[in-house]
Amino acid sequence: MGYPDQRFDVNLSILFTELPLLERPAAAAAAGFTAVELWWPWTDTATPEQSELDGLRKALKDSGTRLVGLNFYAGQLPGPDRGALSVPGEESDRFRANIDVAADFAASVGCKALNALYGNRVEGVDPAVQDELALENLVAAARAADRVGAILLIEALNKPESPLYPLVSAPAAIEVVDRVNAATGLGNAKFLLDIYHLSMNGEDLAAVIDAYAAKTGHVQIADNPGRGAPGTGSLPLEELLDRLRKAGYDGWVGLEYKAGDRPSARSFDWLPESARPAH
Repeated sequence: MGYPDQRFDVNLSILFTELPLLERPAAAAAAGFTAVELWWPWTDTATPEQSELDGLRKALKDSGTRLVGLNFYAGQLPGPDRGALSVPGEESDRFRANIDVAADFAASVGCKALNALYGNRVEGVDPAVQDELALENLVAAARAADRVGAILLIEALNKPESPLYPLVSAPAAIEVVDRVNAATGLGNAKFLLDIYHLSMNGEDLAAVIDAYAAKTGHVQIADNPGRGAPGTGSLPLEELLDRLRKAGYDGWVGLEYKAGDRPSARSFDWLPESARPAH
């Protein structure tokens, strides 16, 4: 057991950001990885030019890396936004315009997981109105994901860093997962279990894993405190991933941590080179 038994991928929206987007897949490959994930790379548009999509597809193909997770349009992320789908008006419209763009791009590169960030609470808007809009948009996203053979991911963030985001516990995210599956009948909505965010919320990580491993579609890790690489904080990450594996989870584990002051390629010293290619 331990790290060599996991299927890791590198999040190219938080690691290798010292490089232009199209150079990051090759950098991940040079560091020994064969799988990557991304937040929506075009923060200023939900519907980028075809040439932009083609460029990213080519960069992935040329580097021999597989995209295994992609966010739908989520507003300014990194930045003040935490998603668009529950934000009435232009942001919700952008999310809707993005649904098929993201799903079709995922299909074109063999990506089987699409993450839909819920969005912040908006001052002056009834939370019930936002939740109704969210469900409508998540149902549309789940259907688009299903059309391309993918799952839809719902993520819990952490309250200290995302105080306006409503899904700041595992149960809150699971409730939305269940609601979406009940509405579509597809069963393809899953929980994105981010160990760093849950630890920041003070949740019992072992209990969350035991309760929700069966509903988990993707895992992300960073150490805490600091959101750095494994070993830079105090979380028993290797033990927690073993627990997930024993509970039946055999999917991807996204490395979504900050490299700190060193180049991203130097932040993987904790992981033997033999354990970096996906297996």
